[in-house]
Amino acid sequence: MVTTAERARGTAKTPDLAVLRRLRLAKDLMDRDWSEPLNLDAVAAHAGYSRYHFVRRFRDAYGETPGLYLTRRRIERAQDLLRSANLTVTEICMLVGFTSLGTFCTRFRRQVGMTPSEFRAHAHRSAPAPIPGCFVLLWAGGFRTD
Repeated sequence: MVTTAERARGTAKTPDLAVLRRLRLAKDLMDRDWSEPLNLDAVAAHAGYSRYHFVRRFRDAYGETPGLYLTRRRIERAQDLLRSANLTVTEICMLVGFTSLGTFCTRFRRQVGMTPSEFRAHAHRSAPAPIPGCFVLLWAGGFRTD
């Protein structure tokens, strides 16, 4: 893996493709099962590494730890749900894989810069008005004109 110091000195080596392939397996697992409770040991084993070696390799390859990556993905999904779904913040918290509303709100605020409720209010204020379904069907040719 290429470290920042190696990159700065110009002594960076080509990343090992076998290592990247194994890390990608673990990343794909996290992307697929992001809403499930994921055990770091199981994810590391899926990639063929011990827990600590996996964390180091993942951070070197992707610039963040597996835990931060998974949290970022869960918060991104929560943002989508807050924009579009008629669910409470607690329901969204549980749907995206958090088990504590307090932890969810703290991490959401750290990543987004506002609480989930503030985000939802802001998203609804700045969103365009929804287009009635009948207009969409008419535009898409969903009505017959015989």
